[in-house]
Amino acid sequence: MRLLIELESSKDCVYDLKYHHKLQGFIYSLLRGTPYEELHGKRGYKFFCFSNIFPPKDMQRGERRGLLISSPDESMINVFEERIREFQKIGGRVNVGEMSFEVKRVRPLRSNLSNSCTLITGTPIVVRIPKEKYGFYGIQPPKDYPYVYWRKRYPFDAFIKQLEDNIIKKYNMFYGTSLELMPIFEQFIFQKQICNHVIIGGKEIIVFGSLWKFIFNHLYEEQQNILQFGLNTGFGELNSLGFGFINIVE
Repeated sequence: MRLLIELESSKDCVYDLKYHHKLQGFIYSLLRGTPYEELHGKRGYKFFCFSNIFPPKDMQRGERRGLLISSPDESMINVFEERIREFQKIGGRVNVGEMSFEVKRVRPLRSNLSNSCTLITGTPIVVRIPKEKYGFYGIQPPKDYPYVYWRKRYPFDAFIKQLEDNIIKKYNMFYGTSLELMPIFEQFIFQKQICNHVIIGGKEIIVFGSLWKFIFNHLYEEQQNILQFGLNTGFGELNSLGFGFINIVE
């Protein structure tokens, strides 16, 4: 399930490319005093994702922008909607670094997959390959790193296999199931590699991600359910920082 928040810029400003932790901070602030208040300090998967503020370009006062929050937990989306409406009533401003917005409208959305569909990345997918998998994928990093971010220099199957492993782990944890690893993706088109600078634990860290298009022609039910979950929780890692947000191509 998704929540679309329609925003209006309160002033002229430059688009902040390092928005991730600032926008994440605003989203966590909406959960204070709710059953999800402790989510910020929870280790592991948070089961929500968010888009960038779109379109991602410099803006003038009065221009409209959008923000999407998604989660497979409908109760969480309902809490976000309730808190945003309260925020709107008191005339609160959404401040993301130097960017400042007034909330104009909020509405829930359902994005349901069909058995034939195309998905596209709204934000880069981050996939980390652990050291113990280097030999399996034939990866030789320049240093003895505990993990490497997938980049186009590495095999494509390393990206897909790690992505499938990640989504099934999250699915099993969320639903309490024990699905085995299985092929999920049919056709995939690499579009672009992205280097992001994000703040984690007060330090600026370089995170490598990538943009993709995924095409499906004959999804079976279990595959469709897993992808629907991924659509809501985000693909890959660092979803609660806004990475791996996925959209359906209408």
